[in-house]
Amino acid sequence: MSRSWQSLGGAAGEDRTWQPPWQAEFAVPEWLSSCTPFAGVHLPPDMPEHTAASRLRLSGLCFLFQILNILLFAVFVRYSPEGSPGQCPWQLNCSRRIQDSGFQQPRFQDSHIQVLLSFGLLVTFLGRYGPGSAAISILIIAFAIQWALLIQGILYSFLNGKIYVGAQSMVSADFCTAAVLISTGAVLGRVNPVQMLLLALLEVILCTLNEYILLNLMGVSDSGRSLTVHTFGAYFGLMVSRVLYQPHKDKRRRQEQQDMGQQADFFAVAGTIYLWIFWPSFTSTTTVHDNAENWAVLNTYFSLVASTVATFILSPVLYEESTPRMVQIQDATLAGMAVMGMAGEMLVTPFGALIAGFLVGLISPLGFRFFTPILRSRLKIQDTCGVHNIHGLPGILGALLGTLLTLLATADTYGDR
Repeated sequence: MSRSWQSLGGAAGEDRTWQPPWQAEFAVPEWLSSCTPFAGVHLPPDMPEHTAASRLRLSGLCFLFQILNILLFAVFVRYSPEGSPGQCPWQLNCSRRIQDSGFQQPRFQDSHIQVLLSFGLLVTFLGRYGPGSAAISILIIAFAIQWALLIQGILYSFLNGKIYVGAQSMVSADFCTAAVLISTGAVLGRVNPVQMLLLALLEVILCTLNEYILLNLMGVSDSGRSLTVHTFGAYFGLMVSRVLYQPHKDKRRRQEQQDMGQQADFFAVAGTIYLWIFWPSFTSTTTVHDNAENWAVLNTYFSLVASTVATFILSPVLYEESTPRMVQIQDATLAGMAVMGMAGEMLVTPFGALIAGFLVGLISPLGFRFFTPILRSRLKIQDTCGVHNIHGLPGILGALLGTLLTLLATADTYGDR
């Protein structure tokens, strides 16, 4: 754990063994080691000189990105023309967007709260890495929303050299930001804020392209974003985690995850409550038909209650505990609702949603118990917050369920849909 003070630039012969906490906890590969790993950590006054430069690097990058966004908004971004779908300019791609004239403000609020509280302030982030991780999550949200509005606007609402944005544009940007935050969960503790911003810059572009290909070119129906948010965010993060693999830090990190303590459970209570309250609205935000919105809300609730019960069935068997920890219940809640992302607006039927939630509630803890060690030992992937089990696998299962329901759909069942 310790190394000599001389190696940190101290005078020869001084017997000091202090090691900066950011190097002990959040060391990164040599090619990434030039930046301070985590903002919000109180550093001692006699820290190495290069740390101050690293802090300024984050400040300078934030300044550069914000000025760039302001300039791009000034040149390209305008308010979108409100009106009915028939009044939407034919040059704009309005097929996937709900018109602002019919947009309900509470739905936007619910989706935005989901991004801030359910993705940005995940209990595993706070429990394992402290409130500093929450600050970084908010920084990522603030940047990614602006950048997503620009990138998505180029593909969906670019007309006569201008990008037209409205309330639904912000919701779409929230979805893309959620994917970025899911990816952050896979690499948290091994990348610093500067690197997180650069990853967000790249991921927003790739996420938007992935969404455009799936939803517009291929015609996939994914209103709750099983594929474009949960699956994409999880596997993008796992890919980055593989690049940043650090075998000498793996054992220590596993021990930290086992010693999260009561603070993590406290945050898990609040996080789980917010998930139960706001996620059904998040799933139904982009549905076009009123009856589809009702289906999305009901199916999501059915799935999450079944997945929660499944956790109480399996966790005591796997972990020798009489009741699951709140962190495990939150993971089950996330998984149960992620599986309804694509199929939520379809006629899953109430018992079908219960079955889907129950199955994913069993698969998620099994993934933590058996598949995560395989990722670590065989594939050299360190999944810090278990995004593969609570977003990746449920997202894939949700896509398969949606595909099955699409193959079984008939005109008599769905009517004018």
